[in-house]
Amino acid sequence: MDTNHIQAALQERKLDGWLFFDHHRRDPLAYRVLGVPDGIEPTRRWYYFLPATGEPRKLVHRIESHSLDSLPGSKDIYSSWADQQRKLHAMLSGFARVAMQYSRNCSIPYVSMVDAGTIELVRSAGVEIVSSADLIQLFEARWTQEQYEMHVEAGKLVDTVRRDAFHFVSDRLRGGIPVGEFEVQQFIRKCFSESGLTTNHGPIVALNANASDAHYEPSAERSSRVHKGDLLLIDLWAKLAKPDSVYYDVTWTGFCAETIPDKMQRIFELVTGARKKASDFVINRIAQRVSVAGYEVDDVAREHINDAGFGEFFFHRTGHSIGTDVHGAGANMDNLESHDERQLISNTCFSIEPGIYLPEWGIRSEVNVYVGDGWAKVTGDEQQELVRIH
Repeated sequence: MDTNHIQAALQERKLDGWLFFDHHRRDPLAYRVLGVPDGIEPTRRWYYFLPATGEPRKLVHRIESHSLDSLPGSKDIYSSWADQQRKLHAMLSGFARVAMQYSRNCSIPYVSMVDAGTIELVRSAGVEIVSSADLIQLFEARWTQEQYEMHVEAGKLVDTVRRDAFHFVSDRLRGGIPVGEFEVQQFIRKCFSESGLTTNHGPIVALNANASDAHYEPSAERSSRVHKGDLLLIDLWAKLAKPDSVYYDVTWTGFCAETIPDKMQRIFELVTGARKKASDFVINRIAQRVSVAGYEVDDVAREHINDAGFGEFFFHRTGHSIGTDVHGAGANMDNLESHDERQLISNTCFSIEPGIYLPEWGIRSEVNVYVGDGWAKVTGDEQQELVRIH
C-alpha cells in the first residue's frame, strides 16, 4: 500500500478519506489494496480509515487486536457493539465525504462489498458515502510492466492452445474418430497444464445451440458430439502459473465444413465488425488523449449490431475488466447490464467480445485491449474469418 499515493488521489477527488471495513474476509478488494497478509482470518469486524491528510486510523476487536498491525496508523480497540459504534463515530468525526466499497443501486457489483447495515451505521455518523469504484480501479485494476509482459506471454501460449484445439477437432473428424465438447475442453485443460498456464474453470466449448448459451460449459454428463456442418465456439482464458500473473481471455468460432453458410458468414461479419469498431474507437480516443468511459465502448459495438437488426440477440455487455481474476475490478465495457461511467485509465486491460446468439447457434468474437500511456492495442490474435474445420 502506497499511503501517499492514495491520499493524493483522495485529495484530487475532494474526498475526506477512504473507509475500509471487513468481517470474515467478505471484501477481497480491501485486503489487496491495503496489502493485509493472507494469513489474517478475522472473525470480528475491523475498520481502517485512511484520511486524505494525516495518520490512518484502525478500529479492531479486543480478541483480534493485532489483525491490522501490518498497516500504519493509530489503533483503537473495542469490545461491545455499543463501544464499536461510539468509537467508529469518533473515528469519522469531522469528515464529510468518505469513499467505501459501495455502488449506488449496486450498479457496479464488483465494488459493492459493504453490506447495507454497515452503510447505515456509517451514515449515522453524519458521513456522506461515495463509491470507491474509481479508486479501486486506480489501485487494484492497473498492471505493472511485469504483469503486462506476463499477459503477452500467456496470450501467445493461449493462442497456440486455441489453434491446437481446432486442429484436434479437425483431425478427429478426418479420421472418423468421435469427439465431443467435453473431450475438447479436457484437451485444452491438458495443454494449459503442459504450457505452464492455469485457469479457474472452463473453457467454454460449445456446439450449435449451446454456443448461444454465453456461459455454457460441457461436462462428462453433458457433452454434444461434433458432426460435419456444426458450428463450434471456443472461449478460453488462462494466465501463467506465477504469482501476480494476469489473464488472457479470447473467443473464436469455427464451422465444421469447407463452405460457410451465407447467414452464418453474415452474422460472423457483423460480430467481428462490432468488435473492430469498438477496439478502434478505444485505440483512436486514447491516442488522442480523449477520455473514454466503459459505457461508450459498449455503445459503439451495440449500435453496429442494433443497426443490422440483431440487437435483441446481443444480450450481454461488450466487455469486462481483466486482472489477476479473469473478471477484474476495473471499468467494464457496459451500457446494458449497468451504466459503467468509469474512465479507461492507463495500465489496465479489458475484453471486447460482442456476440449474436440465435436459437440455432451463436457467434462471439473476443479480443483483449490494453491501455498504456497515450496508446492502446489489441494484445493477441484477432479472428478475421471463421475457422474451417474439415
